Amino acid sequence: MTPLEGFTSDPDEVTSAFSGFPAGVAALAARVHDQPTVMIVSSFAVGVSHRPPMVSFAIQRSSTTWPELSGAEAIGVSVLGEEHSDKARQLASRSKEGRFVGLGTTEAASGAIFLEGAPILLECAIEHTYPAGDHDIIVLRVLAMMTDDERNPVVWHRRRLKLLAG
Repeated sequence: MTPLEGFTSDPDEVTSAFSGFPAGVAALAARVHDQPTVMIVSSFAVGVSHRPPMVSFAIQRSSTTWPELSGAEAIGVSVLGEEHSDKARQLASRSKEGRFVGLGTTEAASGAIFLEGAPILLECAIEHTYPAGDHDIIVLRVLAMMTDDERNPVVWHRRRLKLLAG
């Protein structure tokens, strides 16, 4: 057996390598303590389960928004679409003020908040949380959903949002 050359476990190189795999991007939002709260996740995955329907994402344990959002009755998941590409950094800002400025939103009776123009909208509740190194893996149960096949999602690739080729 020939030993592998050039393999590494250096955290910076691992992070760089992982960025080379395109990933789904979603805004998670809800009304928490009477305030609209939102965060962006770049590790969003669908198809965790179809029966019951479940999706997942990973969140850094150092997040200051997730502890707030995780207390919501329901969370609105809006898969980011092409029209959101210029607002993603605003939604992910460390400053919680002004994250929704210039964005149309819709709020469900549950308090889940959705971005207008998203190709996929999911109303979800937290089903499971699993520790995973410096992150937690969150599995959400889909309570209700809506899709718009006329809109295209964006992906996170090499630390940038990118449009899918039509």
